[in-house]
Amino acid sequence: MEGDCLSCMKYLMFLFNFFIFLGGACLLGLGIWVIVDPTGFREIVAANPLLFTGAYIMLAMGAMLFLLGFLGCCGAIRENKCLLLFFFMFILLIFLAELSAAILAFIFRENLTREFFTKELKKHYQRNNDTDVFSSTWNSVMITFACCGVNGPEDFEAIPHLPHSSSEKAIPEACCQRELQSREGMFVNKEDCLKGNERFQNRQGCYTVILNSFETYVYLAGALAIGVLAIELFAMIFAMCLFRGIQ
Repeated sequence: MEGDCLSCMKYLMFLFNFFIFLGGACLLGLGIWVIVDPTGFREIVAANPLLFTGAYIMLAMGAMLFLLGFLGCCGAIRENKCLLLFFFMFILLIFLAELSAAILAFIFRENLTREFFTKELKKHYQRNNDTDVFSSTWNSVMITFACCGVNGPEDFEAIPHLPHSSSEKAIPEACCQRELQSREGMFVNKEDCLKGNERFQNRQGCYTVILNSFETYVYLAGALAIGVLAIELFAMIFAMCLFRGIQ
Protein backbone atom coordinates (compact mmCIF):
# COMPACT_ATOMS: atom_id res chain seq x y z
CA MET A 1 0.00 0.00 0.00
CA GLU A 2 2.81 2.35 0.92
CA GLY A 3 4.61 1.48 -2.31
CA ASP A 4 1.50 2.25 -4.35
CA CYS A 5 1.16 5.59 -2.58
CA LEU A 6 4.81 6.41 -3.28
CA SER A 7 4.41 5.45 -6.94
CA CYS A 8 1.34 7.66 -7.20
CA MET A 9 3.26 10.52 -5.59
CA LYS A 10 6.12 10.02 -8.05
CA TYR A 11 3.69 10.15 -10.96
CA LEU A 12 2.02 13.34 -9.69
CA MET A 13 5.39 14.92 -8.96
CA PHE A 14 6.57 14.13 -12.48
CA LEU A 15 3.34 15.50 -13.95
CA PHE A 16 3.53 18.81 -12.07
CA ASN A 17 7.18 19.25 -12.93
CA PHE A 18 6.42 18.59 -16.56
CA PHE A 19 3.92 21.49 -16.46
CA ILE A 20 6.52 23.67 -14.74
CA PHE A 21 8.92 22.71 -17.53
CA LEU A 22 6.33 23.80 -20.12
CA GLY A 23 5.55 27.00 -18.18
CA GLY A 24 9.24 27.88 -18.11
CA ALA A 25 9.48 27.26 -21.85
CA CYS A 26 6.50 29.60 -22.43
CA LEU A 27 7.99 32.38 -20.28
CA LEU A 28 11.34 31.94 -22.00
CA GLY A 29 9.71 32.20 -25.42
CA LEU A 30 7.63 35.23 -24.38
CA GLY A 31 10.70 37.01 -23.00
CA ILE A 32 12.61 36.41 -26.22
CA TRP A 33 9.66 37.64 -28.29
CA VAL A 34 9.38 40.88 -26.28
CA ILE A 35 13.09 41.64 -26.78
CA VAL A 36 13.40 40.76 -30.49
CA ASP A 37 9.86 41.62 -31.68
CA PRO A 38 10.21 43.75 -34.86
CA THR A 39 6.80 45.50 -34.67
CA GLY A 40 7.87 48.35 -32.37
CA PHE A 41 7.32 46.79 -28.94
CA ARG A 42 11.07 46.16 -28.71
CA GLU A 43 11.76 49.91 -28.89
CA ILE A 44 9.29 50.61 -26.08
CA VAL A 45 11.04 48.05 -23.91
CA ALA A 46 14.49 49.39 -24.75
CA ALA A 47 13.46 52.96 -23.89
CA ASN A 48 11.90 52.12 -20.53
CA PRO A 49 14.40 50.84 -17.91
CA LEU A 50 11.60 49.19 -15.92
CA LEU A 51 10.25 47.28 -18.91
CA PHE A 52 13.78 46.48 -20.08
CA THR A 53 14.60 44.99 -16.68
CA GLY A 54 11.26 43.17 -16.56
CA ALA A 55 11.85 41.54 -19.94
CA TYR A 56 15.18 40.10 -18.81
CA ILE A 57 13.70 39.03 -15.48
CA MET A 58 11.06 37.15 -17.49
CA LEU A 59 13.84 35.49 -19.48
CA ALA A 60 15.72 34.52 -16.32
CA MET A 61 12.57 33.21 -14.62
CA GLY A 62 11.64 31.19 -17.69
CA ALA A 63 15.12 29.68 -17.87
CA MET A 64 15.06 28.78 -14.16
CA LEU A 65 11.61 27.21 -14.36
CA PHE A 66 12.72 25.31 -17.45
CA LEU A 67 15.74 23.95 -15.57
CA LEU A 68 13.85 23.27 -12.34
CA GLY A 69 11.10 21.39 -14.16
CA PHE A 70 13.75 19.19 -15.68
CA LEU A 71 15.48 18.63 -12.33
CA GLY A 72 12.17 17.92 -10.60
CA CYS A 73 11.28 15.28 -13.17
CA CYS A 74 14.69 13.66 -12.72
CA GLY A 75 14.39 13.79 -8.92
CA ALA A 76 10.96 12.15 -9.02
CA ILE A 77 11.95 9.39 -11.41
CA ARG A 78 15.26 8.58 -9.71
CA GLU A 79 13.88 9.15 -6.17
CA ASN A 80 16.86 11.36 -5.39
CA LYS A 81 16.28 13.20 -2.07
CA CYS A 82 19.06 15.71 -2.74
CA LEU A 83 17.53 16.76 -6.07
CA LEU A 84 14.08 16.95 -4.52
CA LEU A 85 15.27 19.17 -1.66
CA PHE A 86 17.18 21.42 -4.07
CA PHE A 87 14.07 21.62 -6.25
CA PHE A 88 11.84 22.49 -3.29
CA MET A 89 14.08 25.31 -2.02
CA PHE A 90 14.55 26.84 -5.46
CA ILE A 91 10.90 26.64 -6.43
CA LEU A 92 9.99 28.26 -3.10
CA LEU A 93 12.29 31.22 -3.83
CA ILE A 94 10.84 31.60 -7.34
CA PHE A 95 7.29 31.35 -5.99
CA LEU A 96 7.94 34.12 -3.46
CA ALA A 97 9.63 36.31 -6.09
CA GLU A 98 6.72 35.91 -8.53
CA LEU A 99 4.19 36.61 -5.79
CA SER A 100 6.10 39.78 -4.80
CA ALA A 101 6.23 40.91 -8.43
CA ALA A 102 2.47 40.40 -8.80
CA ILE A 103 1.79 42.43 -5.65
CA LEU A 104 4.07 45.25 -6.82
CA ALA A 105 2.41 45.26 -10.26
CA PHE A 106 -0.99 45.59 -8.58
CA ILE A 107 0.22 48.42 -6.31
CA PHE A 108 1.80 50.44 -9.13
CA ARG A 109 -0.91 49.77 -11.72
CA GLU A 110 -1.98 53.44 -11.52
CA ASN A 111 1.23 54.36 -13.38
CA LEU A 112 -0.28 52.80 -16.51
CA THR A 113 -3.33 55.08 -16.69
CA ARG A 114 -4.29 57.26 -19.62
CA GLU A 115 -3.68 60.38 -17.50
CA PHE A 116 -0.15 59.26 -16.62
CA PHE A 117 0.87 58.70 -20.26
CA THR A 118 -0.76 61.99 -21.33
CA LYS A 119 1.16 63.91 -18.67
CA GLU A 120 4.46 62.26 -19.63
CA LEU A 121 3.88 62.89 -23.34
CA LYS A 122 3.19 66.60 -22.85
CA LYS A 123 6.15 66.92 -20.51
CA HIS A 124 8.88 65.08 -22.41
CA TYR A 125 7.86 64.74 -26.08
CA GLN A 126 9.99 66.75 -28.55
CA ARG A 127 8.10 66.01 -31.76
CA ASN A 128 10.42 64.91 -34.59
CA ASN A 129 13.59 64.99 -32.50
CA ASP A 130 14.70 61.39 -32.98
CA THR A 131 17.90 61.97 -31.02
CA ASP A 132 15.72 61.98 -27.90
CA VAL A 133 14.92 58.40 -26.81
CA PHE A 134 11.49 59.26 -25.41
CA SER A 135 10.41 61.10 -28.56
CA SER A 136 11.86 58.48 -30.88
CA THR A 137 10.04 55.72 -29.00
CA TRP A 138 6.71 57.56 -29.18
CA ASN A 139 7.20 58.20 -32.89
CA SER A 140 7.86 54.49 -33.47
CA VAL A 141 4.74 53.55 -31.51
CA MET A 142 2.53 56.01 -33.41
CA ILE A 143 3.87 54.83 -36.76
CA THR A 144 3.60 51.13 -35.93
CA PHE A 145 0.06 51.28 -34.51
CA ALA A 146 -1.24 54.02 -36.87
CA CYS A 147 -2.29 56.20 -33.94
CA CYS A 148 -1.64 59.73 -32.68
CA GLY A 149 -0.78 60.81 -29.13
CA VAL A 150 -2.35 59.18 -26.10
CA ASN A 151 -5.91 60.40 -26.66
CA GLY A 152 -5.62 61.83 -30.17
CA PRO A 153 -3.99 64.71 -32.12
CA GLU A 154 -5.25 67.21 -29.52
CA ASP A 155 -2.52 66.02 -27.16
CA PHE A 156 0.06 67.94 -29.22
CA GLU A 157 -1.64 71.34 -29.10
CA ALA A 158 0.17 72.27 -25.86
CA ILE A 159 3.54 70.86 -26.99
CA PRO A 160 5.90 73.55 -28.36
CA HIS A 161 7.44 73.19 -31.80
CA LEU A 162 11.12 72.62 -32.32
CA PRO A 163 13.18 75.64 -33.43
CA HIS A 164 12.86 76.48 -37.12
CA SER A 165 9.75 74.31 -37.52
CA SER A 166 6.66 75.56 -39.31
CA SER A 167 3.85 76.90 -37.14
CA GLU A 168 1.43 75.03 -39.40
CA LYS A 169 2.57 71.68 -38.03
CA ALA A 170 0.06 71.08 -35.27
CA ILE A 171 0.89 67.36 -35.18
CA PRO A 172 4.18 65.49 -35.68
CA GLU A 173 4.96 63.61 -38.87
CA ALA A 174 4.49 60.31 -37.01
CA CYS A 175 0.73 61.01 -36.92
CA CYS A 176 0.46 61.19 -40.69
CA GLN A 177 -0.99 58.22 -42.55
CA ARG A 178 1.45 55.97 -44.39
CA GLU A 179 0.97 53.33 -47.05
CA LEU A 180 2.98 50.93 -44.88
CA GLN A 181 3.08 51.30 -41.10
CA SER A 182 6.85 51.52 -40.65
CA ARG A 183 9.45 54.28 -40.72
CA GLU A 184 10.27 53.32 -44.30
CA GLY A 185 6.61 53.57 -45.38
CA MET A 186 5.66 56.32 -47.82
CA PHE A 187 3.34 59.10 -46.60
CA VAL A 188 -0.13 59.16 -48.14
CA ASN A 189 -0.02 62.98 -48.23
CA LYS A 190 2.47 64.45 -45.79
CA GLU A 191 2.01 68.10 -46.77
CA ASP A 192 -1.77 68.17 -46.33
CA CYS A 193 -1.48 66.10 -43.17
CA LEU A 194 0.82 68.64 -41.51
CA LYS A 195 -1.45 71.49 -42.64
CA GLY A 196 -4.28 69.96 -40.63
CA ASN A 197 -6.21 67.92 -43.20
CA GLU A 198 -7.76 65.21 -41.01
CA ARG A 199 -8.28 62.96 -44.02
CA PHE A 200 -4.55 62.15 -44.04
CA GLN A 201 -4.05 61.97 -40.27
CA ASN A 202 -4.29 59.09 -37.82
CA ARG A 203 -6.98 60.40 -35.48
CA GLN A 204 -7.27 57.60 -32.92
CA GLY A 205 -5.25 57.79 -29.70
CA CYS A 206 -2.54 55.21 -29.06
CA TYR A 207 -3.82 54.32 -25.59
CA THR A 208 -7.06 52.86 -26.96
CA VAL A 209 -5.39 51.21 -29.95
CA ILE A 210 -2.66 49.51 -27.90
CA LEU A 211 -5.09 48.55 -25.12
CA ASN A 212 -7.36 46.86 -27.65
CA SER A 213 -4.39 45.17 -29.34
CA PHE A 214 -2.94 43.71 -26.15
CA GLU A 215 -6.09 43.21 -24.07
CA THR A 216 -6.38 39.54 -25.01
CA TYR A 217 -2.68 38.95 -24.37
CA VAL A 218 -2.86 40.66 -20.96
CA TYR A 219 -5.65 38.34 -19.85
CA LEU A 220 -3.77 35.34 -21.20
CA ALA A 221 -0.60 36.41 -19.41
CA GLY A 222 -2.52 36.88 -16.16
CA ALA A 223 -4.16 33.47 -16.47
CA LEU A 224 -0.80 31.91 -17.27
CA ALA A 225 0.80 33.57 -14.23
CA ILE A 226 -1.96 32.31 -11.91
CA GLY A 227 -1.66 28.83 -13.41
CA VAL A 228 2.12 28.80 -12.96
CA LEU A 229 1.83 29.90 -9.31
CA ALA A 230 -0.74 27.19 -8.59
CA ILE A 231 1.39 24.53 -10.26
CA GLU A 232 4.46 25.64 -8.32
CA LEU A 233 2.54 25.48 -5.02
CA PHE A 234 1.30 21.94 -5.67
CA ALA A 235 4.73 20.88 -6.93
CA MET A 236 6.33 22.01 -3.65
CA ILE A 237 3.74 20.04 -1.67
CA PHE A 238 4.29 16.87 -3.68
CA ALA A 239 8.09 17.33 -3.60
CA MET A 240 8.08 17.46 0.20
CA CYS A 241 5.69 14.51 0.47
CA LEU A 242 7.84 12.45 -1.90
CA PHE A 243 10.98 13.54 -0.04
CA ARG A 244 9.55 12.30 3.25
CA GLY A 245 8.27 9.07 1.65
CA ILE A 246 11.66 8.01 0.24
CA GLN A 247 13.54 5.68 2.59
